[in-house]
Amino acid sequence: MLKTIQIIALVQGLFVLYVLFINRKDYKKTTFWLFFGSLLSVILYIIGDDKNNLFAQNTDWFLFDNTLFVTFIFLFFRYYKSGKEKFKKLDYLFFLPNILYLILEVIEIKLVKENLIVEIFEVFSELTFVVYLFVILYSVVTVKSKIWVIYFIIPIAILFVFSLINDIFKIVGLSELPFFRDQNFNTYLLLVVAFLFYFIAFKLFNNGNDILPKIEIGKYKNSNLNLEMVNKYKIDLISSMEKDKLYLNGKLSIQEVSAKLNIPRQYISQVLNEHMDTNFQDFINKYRVEEFIKRLKNNQNNHFTLLAIAVDVGFNSKSSFNAIFKKSKGLTPTQFKKNLL
Repeated sequence: MLKTIQIIALVQGLFVLYVLFINRKDYKKTTFWLFFGSLLSVILYIIGDDKNNLFAQNTDWFLFDNTLFVTFIFLFFRYYKSGKEKFKKLDYLFFLPNILYLILEVIEIKLVKENLIVEIFEVFSELTFVVYLFVILYSVVTVKSKIWVIYFIIPIAILFVFSLINDIFKIVGLSELPFFRDQNFNTYLLLVVAFLFYFIAFKLFNNGNDILPKIEIGKYKNSNLNLEMVNKYKIDLISSMEKDKLYLNGKLSIQEVSAKLNIPRQYISQVLNEHMDTNFQDFINKYRVEEFIKRLKNNQNNHFTLLAIAVDVGFNSKSSFNAIFKKSKGLTPTQFKKNLL
């Protein structure tokens, strides 16, 4: 019965991955690959979990576990919620618990048997994944995001809670939980996963927009912008700010930048929106805020008011300056100055 469910879930999962992959250009790149990775990790778990290995009984194929799924879905939801399209290199650090867990598994299975210290570290690494799960659930509930995410998290959350309790029981010398002494629990879990794959496939074939955020193609549909032009325009835009300091002009407009750099206005918008994950006004204001801070730290400007410095770096009003600065730094200009002092 268990192997039948595994095979059904595996076939459905591979089919879903195939459909997603051939349509990958329709979706935002970062969220697509994080979602794809989470589904792939579920398939690996279905194939090679040490307690339910589909091809080799009682064999542990290390990465074929559910911890990888938790990290992928955690990162997926971070980008799904924020709407950002470019993956930050620092977010690779969220995979460190997976690396630690893998090392501990290798030590435990290949080098040391039933070592208490290794078991304790495993519990702590598993707690990290439990935290990931609760962060996702909390975000789903508080921001009222797409409800389908919950159906992915609940079975994995149940597995982790029971797995963690089971590991603690083993450390203190108690017997395993009944769920882990037979196949029933994993059978139910795999059955849920099979239905989830079916649900995703159904949504995909019915143009479900709540599975993955799609690329907005209408705005730049007829654009002739290529990668070489993108890289050149990015360099020109950054240079115009860092060297020419165009942002000091409080009335600077995208038309003026377009004329000065000889870049079509729509290309400036496209480069900023699609390739720099920002818009024109935020791009300009980022440099104004940094210039304000630079001048604030200069003792020669101590006799100027905060507003005077703000106006000098390109801000037009006190209210907009305060709002933009707090959004950027998390503090008001006055609070920021007090921290400097």
